Amino acid sequence: MARIGLYPGTFDPMTNGHLDIIRRGLKLVDHLIVAIGVNATKTPLLTLEERFQLIEQEAGPIAKELGSKISTASFSGLVVNAADEHGATVILRGLRGAVDFEYETQMVGMNRVMNPHVETVFLAASPDTQFISSTLVRQIAGMDGDISPFVPPHVKAKVLARVAEQKKSR
Repeated sequence: MARIGLYPGTFDPMTNGHLDIIRRGLKLVDHLIVAIGVNATKTPLLTLEERFQLIEQEAGPIAKELGSKISTASFSGLVVNAADEHGATVILRGLRGAVDFEYETQMVGMNRVMNPHVETVFLAASPDTQFISSTLVRQIAGMDGDISPFVPPHVKAKVLARVAEQKKSR
């Protein structure tokens, strides 16, 4: 039986940190579903379709290289329900530091009560990506800073194009 993992997040935008977790997560499961959470109360920088495209463009070759399967999905609601819906028995989470750890351990406890058949696996962020967050990438891009150390080139191009569009419409 194939081990299916779910890696949830907003991926707005996908960063080198996300790709690091994807690469390492693909070594732990046979099929990794990168699941984009949709929250109707938030307005993301990139559309859902753009985020799907960028994830597939950047993570697809990694999966192929490792002989693993990767796919994308969206969800609204509880991550543990999304995992169940997609047949995932593992939720993959990246941890950048102590604050992430505290929050995520609370979620593990709640998720375990709601569905004891789904395990959460934490992967500590690599030292070279530990400080990267999508929020900071968006802020840096919005202030005309260089985001190239934090995101893949295709992501950089899409983010900068969207930021330029937003500035024109102001």
